[in-house]
Amino acid sequence: MLMPKRVKYRKTQRGGMKGIALRGNKINFGEYGLLVLEPAWLTAQQIEAARVALTRSLKKGGKVWIRIFPDKAITKKPAETRMGKGKGAPAGWVAVVKPGRVLFEIEGVNRYEAKIAMELAGHKLPVKTAFLARGE
Repeated sequence: MLMPKRVKYRKTQRGGMKGIALRGNKINFGEYGLLVLEPAWLTAQQIEAARVALTRSLKKGGKVWIRIFPDKAITKKPAETRMGKGKGAPAGWVAVVKPGRVLFEIEGVNRYEAKIAMELAGHKLPVKTAFLARGE
């Protein structure tokens, strides 16, 4: 599971997800990419599930790049706890993604195989995604 080795602060503020991705919005490494169309928090578990679906679909062919990293700590208070008494304990890690961000890139396979693999990975994520090829 992806998570930072160490962070400056254990608990982060929630922040916002306004606007579109200004960085990470082009294919830089592979030939094909998976583009996100909605703003969201993607958990480390969701990213890992998509990665597994992608690599299993490609079998042993192709190379995969993960272009996002869950570096934001999310806290959660225990169930049936009254309000107040401070912020909850860290429960997991998320990556903040904005529309236009490239999540995964692959190369070394043909367009048809890449499209199928990216669709399978997209089904594991809670956002709408689109298939992207270099130069489109």
